[in-house]
Amino acid sequence: MKAAESDAKFGFVEWFRTGDYERSEAILAEMSASGASCLRTHLSWAEYLAPGGEQWFDWLIPEIAKRFDLLPCIHYTPPSMSRTGKASGAPIDLKSYADFIDHVLTRYGRHFSHVELWNEPNNLLDWDWRADQDFLLFSEMIGAAAYWAKQRGWKPVLGGPCPFDPYWLNLMGERGVLGVVDAVGFHGFPGTWDSEEGSWGGWDMHLGEMRRVLDRYNPQAQTWITETGYSTWRNDEMEQVRRFVTALQVPAERVYWYAWRDVPPDIAVQEGLWFDPRHYHLGAVHHDGPPKLLARLLSEGGLSRVSEVTTLATPHIGAAVRPIAITGGCGFIGTNLAESFLAEGEDVLVVDNLGRAGVDRNLAWLRARYGDKVHPVLADVRDQHTMEDVLGDARAVFHLAAQTAVTTSLGDPIDDFETNARGTLNVLEAVRKTGRKTPVIFSSTNKVYGALEDIRLLEADDRYVPAAEAIRSHGVGESRPLDFCTPYGCSKGVADQYILDYAKSFDLPNAALRMSCIYGPHQMGTEDQGWVAHFLIRALAGDSITIYGNGKQVRDILHVSDAVAAYRLTLAGIEQVKGRAFNLGGGPGNAVSLLEILREIELVCGATVDASFSEWRPGDQLYFVADTRNLQAVVGWQPRMLWRSGLRHLAEWLARHRFDMDLPANVPDRVRA
Repeated sequence: MKAAESDAKFGFVEWFRTGDYERSEAILAEMSASGASCLRTHLSWAEYLAPGGEQWFDWLIPEIAKRFDLLPCIHYTPPSMSRTGKASGAPIDLKSYADFIDHVLTRYGRHFSHVELWNEPNNLLDWDWRADQDFLLFSEMIGAAAYWAKQRGWKPVLGGPCPFDPYWLNLMGERGVLGVVDAVGFHGFPGTWDSEEGSWGGWDMHLGEMRRVLDRYNPQAQTWITETGYSTWRNDEMEQVRRFVTALQVPAERVYWYAWRDVPPDIAVQEGLWFDPRHYHLGAVHHDGPPKLLARLLSEGGLSRVSEVTTLATPHIGAAVRPIAITGGCGFIGTNLAESFLAEGEDVLVVDNLGRAGVDRNLAWLRARYGDKVHPVLADVRDQHTMEDVLGDARAVFHLAAQTAVTTSLGDPIDDFETNARGTLNVLEAVRKTGRKTPVIFSSTNKVYGALEDIRLLEADDRYVPAAEAIRSHGVGESRPLDFCTPYGCSKGVADQYILDYAKSFDLPNAALRMSCIYGPHQMGTEDQGWVAHFLIRALAGDSITIYGNGKQVRDILHVSDAVAAYRLTLAGIEQVKGRAFNLGGGPGNAVSLLEILREIELVCGATVDASFSEWRPGDQLYFVADTRNLQAVVGWQPRMLWRSGLRHLAEWLARHRFDMDLPANVPDRVRA
């Protein structure tokens, strides 16, 4: 069954912190865009009676109900009313819980139809069963509250145990609790918690056990998955998507996914601050707002979009096959590189976390064209164990996966480092552990040379020109000292050096290509990365373009077909190039300023481009043109596509595949300079 075909209503679990109005409003807006219809949250008895609690819930409950079918989970005894002095203790007067339920129904009942009674009663942090080992106190308290809620016209839901315990549930039936509830919650986090690892038998087994107990005592009671989820603490966001889809297929009337947003790193969970890192990665969205893959897919197209992506298969490779592996294989360079091998009948492992919007369409295109020769591995290079599993049989590894934007690295340097530096180390270790001499060819960057501020430049009308004749004629060579700047430059520089060092320290046949600006078909250009495609996309859409700086900065742009040829020749000549880094760019013949690109785009698109100018961005080089003579001499590579020809080629591809249109026919053809 596809996710989109599930009959279960789905929603999210989100615990909102008292007084956190701004964050709560943002979360509710985000969830509304996901297509979720339900939301489960706690209405803490203890917090309600604390200072500010009543005011907080007076705001929160109606706000949630405006957008979602609300399920309030009412738990936590006020410590002053608890037999243990803690929120997990039974109240001194058991009837006081039913009284509070009565108060909640009177004050907020118009906002919901169901009410959940307590949470995880076999969890010591929620219910201290050491003082109630036979659950007599719990049964009396919950049974009375459920009876009264039902008498008043609401539908009580029994809070689910975690891990699931059919004997406990049967005890609730014997005590009469199941007879007065309309639904029973189930909590299960397969693949996340060690406490479930030994007891988890699968959804069918546990829900079957639950259904059999319910049929004995209350056949009309529904089964609700009130908490399930998957922690992405190993950066395996695709696995979270798969677990989500699986949960929607189980035989339950409702499914609540835990949670929408990650817990902020400075907030303590029940067990304590950072007691277990898995607690802090259960959301579909990072704590500070950026969506993970699950949230992004839901916002792009709801359950049908999630279903579409999860149909991308895992690899099925014969035992004797040693495929080409490409990390970042759904990116635009990876897609073009993969196609070059697939067209020759090679098996290709396409390793990608689908972190960049739209790249799954590149994978769909490859699969439609080359079928079973394409072996998708939807995983993240930050996940060390998965890298070891998937790269073990590779004949060669092209390591293209990266965080690619300087601006993003400035906003989140740690994530940038984990992806670019640690991710590269994971790839290298995965290959080293095979014991084979598997080549690793790395996509490095010209940013390892820094801002090049010591190169004296002359300012012409529309570009900067180096004062030194040698740089004007040939560009910047590999003898240039490394000078990492910006977190992106540092993380890629570290990765660059690890690639070269593993060739020296472990005799691995590795090489690095320090790339300039690559452009071409299948590029999802944005303002932060892939600027040539971004400019064309904005121009074709009739949107304005922002130039950071004065537009005179110069880059040697290289068509992706030439980049693919360089990667292929590097692999073919790996014995000659191992342990070395080479510049890869368009060279002086394809050196062009941003202003020149804009003028050419106007010619290609047949329309004036609306451009504005803004402040320079950190680490932006005024001039970079790669000296590629070393690469040419060693492997025989030459760039073949001149920049005007390549620009028009990309414009035609974007017009056809992204905008379903043709370029103006009356534009002068200047495709060959």
